Amino acid sequence: MADENKFTELKSTLIKAKSAETETTQVDHKRDAQGRAYATGRRKESVARVWIKPGTGKITINDRDEKVYFARPVLRMILRQPLIAAARDGQFDVIVTVAGGGLSGQAGAVRHGISRALVAYEPTLRPVLKPGGFLTRDPRAVERKKYGRPKARRSFQFSKR
Repeated sequence: MADENKFTELKSTLIKAKSAETETTQVDHKRDAQGRAYATGRRKESVARVWIKPGTGKITINDRDEKVYFARPVLRMILRQPLIAAARDGQFDVIVTVAGGGLSGQAGAVRHGISRALVAYEPTLRPVLKPGGFLTRDPRAVERKKYGRPKARRSFQFSKR
């Protein structure tokens, strides 16, 4: 009888320890010494390295303001989508270095990086960002050129004679 009581006590303490362990791993914040979260975003040929930290909502891309780097309003809207979806617009300063590809691909890479950095900073935002497709890397890329064709799919003009 005494052995059974000890066994049930030991079992209950193990269950409590495991549940406490899973709770701490679920809310695992990935921040550096300065309190920033880092993530990498990719789209087409572009790669964006993104750091977020609590602040006034300023977005800096390659040491330039977002309005200077992305002059088109559509591209700036793409950047802010994850922040707006998570209701964190104006709460984080975002520092980005982006390279490769064109402006549209770079904007998509920054959006992907901001989304991943938000989840690294605040893991509870994952269920908010995941259904919007912000955490999924867009796999579309330029199709390669095939031999015997002038472009990837275009063929030479057909002539019967």
